[in-house]
Amino acid sequence: MTAAVPVHDMSQQTLRRHDKYDRLIAAAQSLPKLKVAVAHPCDSASLSAVFEAIGLGLIEPILVGPQSKIEAAAEALGQDVAQVRIVDAPHSHAAADEAVNLVRAGQAEALMKGSLHTDELMGAIVRREGGLRTARRISHCFVMDVPTHETALIITDAAVNIAPTLEDKVHIVQNAIDLACALGVDLVRVAILSAMETVNPKVPSTIEAAALCKMADRGQITGGILDGPLALDNAIDLGAATIKRIQSPVAGQANVLVVPDLEAGNMLAKSLTFLANADAAGIVLGARVPVILTSRADSTITRLASCAVASLVADAQRKQLALAEV
Repeated sequence: MTAAVPVHDMSQQTLRRHDKYDRLIAAAQSLPKLKVAVAHPCDSASLSAVFEAIGLGLIEPILVGPQSKIEAAAEALGQDVAQVRIVDAPHSHAAADEAVNLVRAGQAEALMKGSLHTDELMGAIVRREGGLRTARRISHCFVMDVPTHETALIITDAAVNIAPTLEDKVHIVQNAIDLACALGVDLVRVAILSAMETVNPKVPSTIEAAALCKMADRGQITGGILDGPLALDNAIDLGAATIKRIQSPVAGQANVLVVPDLEAGNMLAKSLTFLANADAAGIVLGARVPVILTSRADSTITRLASCAVASLVADAQRKQLALAEV
């Protein structure tokens, strides 16, 4: 009798297509190479992501960290860093600070996390003196490729803001809308998620959802169509929205999902990853430049998609700056 194959192994054997990510990568390849400061790429996982992106012509990296460790990691991969600029920094904290300094000096258009803790890199970005703060609240977006879903889903915020206030959510929503526009989404449909689709004073997330929608009506949030509160099913499934008799241009066809808090977002993203075989490219927005957050567990296509997303965001920022100078 043939031994049973574990569920995880079966998912890996399934033929995967990444049409959504492939389109993002193709779009990014048509742009100038993104100048990226990579903070502390001192292990095989983080450095291989850099070389993969170089190979596709997505980025022009500056490797920031202990030069001897970077060279050793590259040697272990069989890669030559002779043609790649390295900025020597003694440890991970110094690498994060120096990567931020390269952006401030105009030598880099994006940041990329290497083999350091996310908190170390984010601490250098958000510091009040010499950081990369803007008037926006910094937030994280997953751009998720779910095999069974027709379009990419942007989920926010599942990684940075733990318990965002209503004011924080205004920035979180606007960052996500701007991201969707940078990715070429024609009509950005934003679902403000809760456990139900009706406003309930006992459930604060439903009240905040209603407030965000009204703020969009008044022009305080721009560039997308908002609806909420919406439960997950009637946000992304037209059949569920029809059964609940929800009539809106968002219900059943949302492409941006705004979660109530980090715990809900983290569970949603990981549920899609581990139960629906989805991939999750990650990007941090709201700073002066996009920040690429990769994980050692990320697949090659996810790492490349994260770089492509950052390239498209940086291009949109360049265009906005050019318009502002006219």
